[in-house]
Amino acid sequence: MDFNVLSGLFFFVVGSITGSFLNVCIVRLPVEKSIVFPGSHCVSCAAPIKWYDNIPLISWIVLKGRCRSCQARISFRYLLVELLTALTFLFFFKYYGWQLVLFPYLVMVSGFIVAIFVDFAFRIIPDEVSIGGMIAGLIFSFFIPQLHGCHSAFLGAGYSLVGILVGGGSIYLMGALGDFVFKKETMGGGDVKLVGMVGAFMGWKLALLTFFLAPFFGAVYGIIEKIRTKDSTIAYGPFLIMGALVSLFWGNQIINFILTGGIYHL
Repeated sequence: MDFNVLSGLFFFVVGSITGSFLNVCIVRLPVEKSIVFPGSHCVSCAAPIKWYDNIPLISWIVLKGRCRSCQARISFRYLLVELLTALTFLFFFKYYGWQLVLFPYLVMVSGFIVAIFVDFAFRIIPDEVSIGGMIAGLIFSFFIPQLHGCHSAFLGAGYSLVGILVGGGSIYLMGALGDFVFKKETMGGGDVKLVGMVGAFMGWKLALLTFFLAPFFGAVYGIIEKIRTKDSTIAYGPFLIMGALVSLFWGNQIINFILTGGIYHL
């Protein structure tokens, strides 16, 4: 079998296994439970899950989405997160190949997946993801400064630190302005720390672009939710993440397009 095919299969499998762990994080982090102890168990009957019932993707399908012990329904989200993570790992590998930057980006996007599902469900972004992501981004930037387009460890860490400050600071200031104008909280602290995490991995320019792109993704959803629930508050983290991913893959082209005046020639 072709080496690239084997490599792609490897990242798909590793992604599905990672997705299984991310499911644990999604369930336990919002309620401040350990992600290590106890081991995997049914949330309905607390029966320990055997290894053969804990195989990513396959076990949920074989069990038809039900616990073997009590037949309680297992959320489709478990299968979705495992499949999404597997496909994401495969996509990032296809895009970056075996470059060093692949591995920190896989850590970053794993945090993004947890943040998306937790924010939609609980309207919070766990500090373990955002603050932990900032720390991870700083460390990766020191050892893999290519994340920021340089080869100096200290310069890479410096770019990462500036990214945290500019990224988190920009959305903090916007939230403070919104609080003043609307007399209520408009931006959660989790969102501020999440953009700080983006800055840690991607630098201040792409963090700022993330900040400006996110409203375009969140606007339509916000309008629909306002009509449906009469509530103008939305989980904003997922849209910041969408902005971050667009910035990661097309950010430099977008910035160059704007700076060279291309936007005026449409």
